Amino acid sequence: MGTAGWVCPGWEMGQAVIELPVPLSPWSVAWWCWVFWRSFSPALQDPSQACINALFLCVSLFRLKDLEVAELRDSDVHVKMLAAPINPADINMIQGTYAILSPLPAVGGNEGVGEVLEVGRRVTALKPGDWVIPAGAGVGTWRTQGVFPEEMLLKVPSDIPVLCAATLSVNPCTAYRMLADFETLAPGDSVIQNAANSGVGQAVIQIAKASGIKTINVVRDRPDLPKLVERLMALGADHVITEEMLRKPEMKDIFKSIPKPRLALNCVGGKSTTEMLRHLQGRTGLTRGHGSLSPQSTFIFRDVRLRGFWMTQWKKDHAQDQESLTNMMDALCQLIRRGQLTAPACTEVPLQDYKAALEATMKPFTSSKQILLF
Repeated sequence: MGTAGWVCPGWEMGQAVIELPVPLSPWSVAWWCWVFWRSFSPALQDPSQACINALFLCVSLFRLKDLEVAELRDSDVHVKMLAAPINPADINMIQGTYAILSPLPAVGGNEGVGEVLEVGRRVTALKPGDWVIPAGAGVGTWRTQGVFPEEMLLKVPSDIPVLCAATLSVNPCTAYRMLADFETLAPGDSVIQNAANSGVGQAVIQIAKASGIKTINVVRDRPDLPKLVERLMALGADHVITEEMLRKPEMKDIFKSIPKPRLALNCVGGKSTTEMLRHLQGRTGLTRGHGSLSPQSTFIFRDVRLRGFWMTQWKKDHAQDQESLTNMMDALCQLIRRGQLTAPACTEVPLQDYKAALEATMKPFTSSKQILLF
């Protein structure tokens, strides 16, 4: 049986593949060298043009390809994919800049939801009709169908919206763990985060709201700022401000109604991080990724601690602790059922329009996650 997907040289999507033709002919090598040179040399004169060329480079690497579905072995599960998002980490993997790089050729996509069609005779935890998501990274979800070992899949309830299930394993889990693992937060406490319009940021707002925790949400200024503020407030944000606002005396007015934050969540770095640090309570935490380490006085005199967090590493560290994973998934699914946690703002894209989805993902000020439908 054949399936369809999309691919980039070296990558596969589907039972579709993103695939790098090897060996390359001398003419191919010369052509790719020219493309890379054309993509990045304009940066000295026009950075925006360099960005456009780099975007063209990434998108042009993909192609849609039909593959044969692998034979179903005793411990395998045959899955029909329903929906899969395009996350920034997926683009980073394709660019070769992510901490996990799949051997090429490889199927793209780390997240998504599928329906079980058939199981091998030794599979006991899954049955046809069940919904499943990847248990870890690098599974390759940009495909119409696939055959996977049972241990690579995690069952999720089929009574939640498909878009919530498709986007469950990365952003909501990250938000949940960051709110739970670094500071002891109680109802009435507050947190501050930048990139609040990201998938993680939207999940933080909703999970915090359900727990009675206040959120101060920092976003970049943009042409449609009022519309973005309205959307985040509708999710449960208490305050939405721009990075410029962080540096203004008016910030004091916010802390007349809510306490200073006990936790800051950073995925931007630079000035944004520095300014968030200034508003933290003493003996608190700054977490999530690549934050700035200045000003030093904040760390020395107020005992602010900096921690990095990566959901993939958490799953590896807790591979033998299925109870923690199950409890987290159950808690998130309960929030979804109660309407307290929704999927991030999404644009649903048919598989054949993958190029438009990739281009949209890489554009600046993107607030809508591209979801491939199969």
